[in-house]
Amino acid sequence: MTQADKARKGVLSGALRKVARAEGVAPESLAELVGTGLVVIPFNPRHSPARPSGIGRGLRTKVNVNLGTSRDFPRLADELRKVRISLAHGADALMDLSTGGDLKRIRKAILARTPVPLGTVPIYQAALMAIERRGSIVGMTEEDLFESFASQAREGVDFMTVHCGLTSKAIDRLKRQGRVADVVSRGGAFHLAWMLHSGQENPFYARFDRLLEIARRYDVTLSLGDGLRPGCIHDATDRPQIEELLTLGELVKRAREAGVQVMVEGPGHLPLPQVEMNMRLQKEVCAGAPFYVLGPVVTDVAPGYDHVTAAIGSAVAGAAGADFLCYVTPAEHLGLPDEGDVREGIMASRIAAHVADIAKGLPGALDWDRDMALARRRLDWAGQEKLALDPEKFKRVRERRSSGSDACSMCGDFCVYKVLEDLGI
Repeated sequence: MTQADKARKGVLSGALRKVARAEGVAPESLAELVGTGLVVIPFNPRHSPARPSGIGRGLRTKVNVNLGTSRDFPRLADELRKVRISLAHGADALMDLSTGGDLKRIRKAILARTPVPLGTVPIYQAALMAIERRGSIVGMTEEDLFESFASQAREGVDFMTVHCGLTSKAIDRLKRQGRVADVVSRGGAFHLAWMLHSGQENPFYARFDRLLEIARRYDVTLSLGDGLRPGCIHDATDRPQIEELLTLGELVKRAREAGVQVMVEGPGHLPLPQVEMNMRLQKEVCAGAPFYVLGPVVTDVAPGYDHVTAAIGSAVAGAAGADFLCYVTPAEHLGLPDEGDVREGIMASRIAAHVADIAKGLPGALDWDRDMALARRRLDWAGQEKLALDPEKFKRVRERRSSGSDACSMCGDFCVYKVLEDLGI
């Protein structure tokens, strides 16, 4: 039985119990949410992550970290260091988006070192197989796609992005739209190229029942990808994006009926006034399915600072109902992130996730901030370090800028708390 099947039958799996403990909720209540599809617990038994994550209604907003090799930088050792950094800094899930080197070897190594759910995008492997076997991406076959999906499920991948909503009808909308940035999803572009070359429907849509059968067999959670997401704020909430979303809403229902856990991926670039509206639209169209967003990036003019632009969008998105935030690093739109970029990206996303949890009124979220405020009031630096989202950076900055006083070096003897203390207040 899948996690969804067990939850519907009232069977409290080990993964569900772990998530319930971590979230401070009753296992029976969580089982009801998983059974109805409002929460997913990506958990392939062949991986059995020791720290499973629950994603969805009433739970802490989660953060995913993308990593993986490219053809220019195919070094596995670099990515394994990023895995360690991501886990040390609180990642709730990882995605291996490798496109360079021995993909199976890379994925196996990352799986073995990842105690949280691991996701992939199987069309990347299918596209590389097509290049190796037939010389081009458009030489990809339907069997290449399903072979990649099934092989990664057998290896233990917990959730997979599949661009099932990028249909021929959606492509027609795209042609008529006149977008500024066209298609920016790599997986979406691979599907689009194949479909235009072959004249055939997207196999993951046309043979969705086959995809569900494989996902059910290995208890893989489907992450329905947004192949037509807007790649700049001028393309936000246009007809191709909405056409794809409507299809994803239909596929959510079919996945749930098949006992397959499913979440939905959302737009990447949105102007700030449209963020909340897009979150509410997705939840309505997709019957409350957990929503996984990249950012959203809320301005296109800040390369090098897109972890900031994405954190702004993520905080608003999370407050409006997004459940799963994909981090964005300072290297977004510029190049493959290094270890420092990964660290900056995940901390920015974790800040946004916590801001969202406060806005959602999750139990305990605001208590954390109150405890920090009390530690500051007492000039309790050890307590502040312990409570800080990034204790390492707290300690590093404090040591570098300390004046030897029990106040910070910005105010020194003029510290408001010292002044009040001297006055007996």
